Amino acid sequence: MGTETKAGTATLYVVATPIGNLSDITLRALEVLKSVHVIAAEDTRMTSRLLERHGIAGKLMAVHEHNERASAERIAGLLAEGQSVALVSDAGTPAISDPGAKVVAAVRDAGYPVVPVPGPSAVVAALSAAGFENSRFLFCGFLPARAGERRGALADLAGEPATLVFYEAPHRVVECVTDLCAALGGDRAIVFARELTKIHETIHRCRLDEAVAWLEADDNRQRGEFVLLVAGAPETGDDDAADFDGTLKILLDELPLKQAVALAVKLTGGSRNVLYERALALKDGE
Repeated sequence: MGTETKAGTATLYVVATPIGNLSDITLRALEVLKSVHVIAAEDTRMTSRLLERHGIAGKLMAVHEHNERASAERIAGLLAEGQSVALVSDAGTPAISDPGAKVVAAVRDAGYPVVPVPGPSAVVAALSAAGFENSRFLFCGFLPARAGERRGALADLAGEPATLVFYEAPHRVVECVTDLCAALGGDRAIVFARELTKIHETIHRCRLDEAVAWLEADDNRQRGEFVLLVAGAPETGDDDAADFDGTLKILLDELPLKQAVALAVKLTGGSRNVLYERALALKDGE
């Protein structure tokens, strides 16, 4: 059951801000930032620079991953007093691999309106310049920092037909791309979207088995903030799934169904959903 909105009350605005170039902000976002009583910012220092650039004097409060739950209660209290609030992250759209989701959920549960003010998003910017014709994409955010957990996560994604989109930090990008190649296969395309909208913006497309060499050819290519986009797995038809029966039978003899399917996806590159259905059919046939 949805929560009814309290009519005529103050509003939480979820405002997208520039991901690099401070000119990339909408007129509507500027109007909202000027009009609200409080601006809830992930980093008040960074948001102050944006506000100064556009001549906005705003009352700032900090909302980051370490205080988000407590801040959500405080923001709900401000709304109860009739004060509208704008929620912003360091860059891009709040709650997309950034703090904000807890605040939005708490405000909605309290019955106050939440209004999105759309704008910059690193995910969408990267996709628009990548040239992948597949209209489906899966945003995965940051992969686990630990190598074993990261490889496990990638094994689960090996059969996914949608374009895969990741964020990655500069100090992990080489090992991340190495694991991407090992898990997904070197013949898939990868697009590096680095430092989007900034002075040293780079958008480069190559095969996964060429990606580490490209990064290591110039230390500057390993700096900055990355969006990584990888072509999805080729679609596997139901008729083709029978080609994997031999592999599935061997794995099912030794492993539980879920683990057998996960390993089959990694070994064959087939669709997880198709292989899972085929594995179920094989089990039922026994």
